[in-house]
Amino acid sequence: MVDDQAPGDDKAAKPADGGAPASPEVTPAASPTPAVAKPAAAAAGTKPKPKPKPKAPPEAPKGPTDPPPPDDLERPAYLVALQEALPDAVQAISYWVGDWTVIVPATALLDVARFLRDDDVASFDYCSDVTASDWPPREQRFDVIYCLYSIRRRHRIRIKVRAGETEPVPSVTDVWPAANWLEREMWDMFGVNLTGHPDLRRILMPDNWQGFPQRKDYPLEGPGEFLLESPMEWLRLRNMVDETEME
Repeated sequence: MVDDQAPGDDKAAKPADGGAPASPEVTPAASPTPAVAKPAAAAAGTKPKPKPKPKAPPEAPKGPTDPPPPDDLERPAYLVALQEALPDAVQAISYWVGDWTVIVPATALLDVARFLRDDDVASFDYCSDVTASDWPPREQRFDVIYCLYSIRRRHRIRIKVRAGETEPVPSVTDVWPAANWLEREMWDMFGVNLTGHPDLRRILMPDNWQGFPQRKDYPLEGPGEFLLESPMEWLRLRNMVDETEME
């Protein structure tokens, strides 16, 4: 056999002491440094634009807009009849997303309510809801709202009365008895000064509750922050008051 190994390869392949062949030393190649991308503004030689300052929060609304009805919208017959019968009682008429609202002063509330119930064109025989909204920046901070429905005529209307914190608003329980508990709830939550109600007392909160929870200036943690910090202590003190009254 002819050995294909070239002369002199034995010395390169085998070490002098007869051990394992030595591996040739390999010098690692230098890894290329990754290029760092520069911002477009820096590459172009321009300064980055400063961040815009945050806008101030919008001013809190001072009350609902109560938009008037469009000029080309025909008013329903019961509103025409109301304005003809009580022209001085209607301060404004509003129309919003298909609902009509008549705004009247508190002194004219009962006259308007009786007309809308008794007039044949109106026939609003059902008071479906009584509620309020609070606008503290306004002098007359409360909007007292009566939602009416005619079962016979199948149409709706809202009566809105604007009233101050101490301004009396007459109860409509003599016109619609169903307003009894609804007015109690409104008084319990907002503290509207209702007059002439047959049984005006709290209906949701305890009888000795302080303040009116749905007013916008009501403290978020409750009266005196005592109720949320220690409910059991609040209950103990409340029972002590009841026991003292019993003695």
